[in-house]
Amino acid sequence: MTDAPAHVHEFDWPDRVVIGTVGPPGDRTFYLQVRAGAQIVSIALEKQQSALLAQKLDEVLDQLIDVEGNRFSVPTSTPVELVDNDPLEAVQEQFRTGTIGIGWDPTTAQVILEAHPLPDDDALDGDAIDDDAAEESEMLRVRMPVGAARAFTQRTREIVDAGRPLCTLCGYPMDPDGHICTIPDY
Repeated sequence: MTDAPAHVHEFDWPDRVVIGTVGPPGDRTFYLQVRAGAQIVSIALEKQQSALLAQKLDEVLDQLIDVEGNRFSVPTSTPVELVDNDPLEAVQEQFRTGTIGIGWDPTTAQVILEAHPLPDDDALDGDAIDDDAAEESEMLRVRMPVGAARAFTQRTREIVDAGRPLCTLCGYPMDPDGHICTIPDY
């Protein structure tokens, strides 16, 4: 059994929670960035993790709309006042994300995101995990209201979709400097 992470980056009611990227399409690094006042934490994610996080978070929000007795109003779309199209702030990567959990706190009407780092390669000993090395050094926990969560999912989908255009013939991404279509011969 592992102990709690040595350092938890915890944000209750953050000023900003966004997915953003650094780099050109085809060579982008995705970040989940959270800010409360002067405290900023940025963690790296894969594009697929970002897309899946938005999808699953939308599913949770949609389910909450239909929960009988839920006294909180869950928006079906992004409230206009919560739209955030600004770029990421100064990025200093805390860790690369391995697993992400989503939860719900009905006492505060907040969605909870927990991100845990990828395990160090040194922590793996063949197929077994060395308990001492496998202990997490840090994690990120973010609590955000439902409106901010809906805005987060909209922005994340837009960021994910803003990558390289797909070839209409083969379906693979096209690079700005050209594309060699690999359509199979029939």
